[in-house]
Amino acid sequence: MNTRSMIFTLYGDYIRHYGNSIWIGSLIKLLKEFGHNEQSVRAAISRMNKQGWVRAEKKGNKSYYYLTERGVDRMNEAAKRIFKLRPEKWDGKWRILMYTIPESKRQIRDELRKELIWSGFGSMYNSCWVSPNKLEKQVYALIRKYDIEEYVDFFIAEYDGPHKNTDIIEKSWDLDEINEKYDDFISHYSQQYIIDKNKIQKGEMTEAECFVERTKLVHEYRKFLFVDPGLPEELLPEKWLGNHAASLFSEYYKVLAEPASRFFEEVFKEGNELKNKEKGYNVFDHPYIVN
Repeated sequence: MNTRSMIFTLYGDYIRHYGNSIWIGSLIKLLKEFGHNEQSVRAAISRMNKQGWVRAEKKGNKSYYYLTERGVDRMNEAAKRIFKLRPEKWDGKWRILMYTIPESKRQIRDELRKELIWSGFGSMYNSCWVSPNKLEKQVYALIRKYDIEEYVDFFIAEYDGPHKNTDIIEKSWDLDEINEKYDDFISHYSQQYIIDKNKIQKGEMTEAECFVERTKLVHEYRKFLFVDPGLPEELLPEKWLGNHAASLFSEYYKVLAEPASRFFEEVFKEGNELKNKEKGYNVFDHPYIVN
């Protein structure tokens, strides 16, 4: 597992609930549980610093890394999508972004595509991106971020035929491929869930092991943010496995949550004050698990 990607997972599932900041020594110790060495952790966090996701802060002789505003926004958005159990209702409208970004700004164009995919847009035609979700805030944030106002047009509209709304889905996403990925996730983690649940009940699983398994679970499940646009229920196929995967993830997460958090807190408190823990945060009632 990529070190930088694992750090994102730790910030999203743990650190952001404890003031968004962590001592580099604690971060190194946590990542050693997954086989990452000190050098790779320092290189990865340095890269995240340069990219604007985190910032460094010195307190005495210790270095701490905290999420920037951009990092906090990304973690919050990801959490809302990861812990959402059911698709949202559709308002019947499409968000359509079209652009003509010149070749001289090719790098910006490539980065914009990645951001649009992560946000849940699908490419209907070349340089024409669509989504049935309310992504106005994200779109305008991207326009400001890349300073591309003169190259884009954004529409909110209803589809008036001659085909069906589901035909737009078929043009813009490969739902069969996404369903296959969900099937793989379910096949693997449904068995692992039963095994770990029994181990925990019998006291045969350490807190460190629970921490590793919970982090791996979130790390694997959050990969769907890059492939599943989170379509409304009305536009999904009849045999959609995303809901089953979400329920499995939620139940498995809750089984691992308490012992995993205890391990994290033991490591975290070596260099941080636990008084920063998010008020009201309960590992059994995750703030972003919604019906």
